[in-house]
Amino acid sequence: MELASTTPRRVRARTVRPVAHAVVVIACLGLLVACDEGDGHTADPSDETTLASSGAPLGAPSDDTASGPSTPPTSAPVDGDEDAGPTSGAEAGFTADTSPDEATASDDALLTVTDVRAAVHDGYERVVLELGGTGTPGWRAEYVDEAVQDGSGNVVDVAGGAILSVQLSGTGYPVDTGLDEFSGDPLASTSTDLVTDVVLDGTFEGYTQVFVGLDEVHPFRVFLLEDPVRVVVDVRTD
Repeated sequence: MELASTTPRRVRARTVRPVAHAVVVIACLGLLVACDEGDGHTADPSDETTLASSGAPLGAPSDDTASGPSTPPTSAPVDGDEDAGPTSGAEAGFTADTSPDEATASDDALLTVTDVRAAVHDGYERVVLELGGTGTPGWRAEYVDEAVQDGSGNVVDVAGGAILSVQLSGTGYPVDTGLDEFSGDPLASTSTDLVTDVVLDGTFEGYTQVFVGLDEVHPFRVFLLEDPVRVVVDVRTD
């Protein structure tokens, strides 16, 4: 909101009779009082409750810092966490549920999962699937009754009372991407309560299977971060 200029306007001098002058002064005072009563306070550009021209309060958070959308945008690290997305710490009340979540891979996607890690945050736990290669991956994440391996149909052993299947699309074999697929233990360096197991079950015909074992069914969300490319799975504490 632009503040009015405080520079006096240049006007022609003229003679005003005393009575008329008094009427003008009273009228001006009345106008000032009416204006002051109209908005309840004097506008101050430093006041963050003052409405901006867009209608949003000054200093209000942007959309990508609000409670997480269904497909949150990429976000810079927050609080020193390189995997921090649209919410972190006390802002963990993001939108999440137990229904399937999916996204489409880019046309040029050819990626390999190079790292898998987990972390505990205030109000939720996070599993990060880092990928290398070209393009961006897609995914389908959903709760399943049992972990079944693509191709063979074999049942995969996953510890926990609930299994969240995350099937990544747009992936390729290491021989195609030139990158080594992660083969370590995602939970080796952290202690999680909700996440009981993470199994990277390999790649088959352009899809990579990841099974996240949980103590029980919890609301979750999935989103993409870039530089490097990461698919992030947040499991919220009920």
